[in-house]
Amino acid sequence: MYHQHPVEVLEPDAVADLPEADTLLVQVTSQALFEQAHIPGAVLIEPAALVCGIPPSPGKLPALQQLQSTLADAGYHPEQKVIAFDDEGGGWAGRLFWTLDVLGHYDWAYLDGGLHAWHAAGLPLAQGPASTTANDNLQLRIDSAPIAELADVHAAIADPRCIIWDVRSAEEYAGLRSGSARHGHIPGAVNLDWELLKDGERQLRLVENLEAVAGSLGLLDADRVITHCQTHHRSGLSYLVGRLLGLNIQAFHGSWAEWGNDPNTPIDNPCAAAS
Repeated sequence: MYHQHPVEVLEPDAVADLPEADTLLVQVTSQALFEQAHIPGAVLIEPAALVCGIPPSPGKLPALQQLQSTLADAGYHPEQKVIAFDDEGGGWAGRLFWTLDVLGHYDWAYLDGGLHAWHAAGLPLAQGPASTTANDNLQLRIDSAPIAELADVHAAIADPRCIIWDVRSAEEYAGLRSGSARHGHIPGAVNLDWELLKDGERQLRLVENLEAVAGSLGLLDADRVITHCQTHHRSGLSYLVGRLLGLNIQAFHGSWAEWGNDPNTPIDNPCAAAS
């Protein structure tokens, strides 16, 4: 199973020393930010290429043809190790890792702290567009195991062995604000804001007490964890953390955009109950 494959978290110096021929270094960001500053040798994958973009659930997995085109244009080859990073502490990098798991590619590693940690280490940065050689012979397939759909989340609510991990803000979880028609959270879900997984004092590296954090939520004892946010961007980071900790984790790619816009889904809304 995908979740049994170990995950590497690398420091900037280690990434700088890796042979380019065996690795694909991917910066997940916008083209404008990439051209302002990127790690030499990195290729660009834009966040918009990793999502379907179709309302009301714009964060869902895009069509296989779109993913195949995106990775082919980036010069991806299945035999390479993919090292990914971003400039925001792991959300988009984690989204790419989830996508790779869905495509059956488990040889990937995270550059901890991403561009911020690289720059703080005094390592060189480049400007301008990426230089890539497309892989025109790429053929991919979808493995649905890392994907949680709406029906899976419905079933998880009644399953005491499964934990739903909501990584939106505490305000969103409590129903104080929402990016969807309805406010609140999935019944029984536990909440830990994705921002609490990043260390602002260490260039947005992962916090050092991840196992304790996960243990406090009961995640380490769960048979299965389903994580989500609003559009499965922030939950890219929680998916990465879950994989790092060896959890049997899935991502609800419709996330709150799908759940909170469906009039038939059950919702706990503490704010509504208190009013």
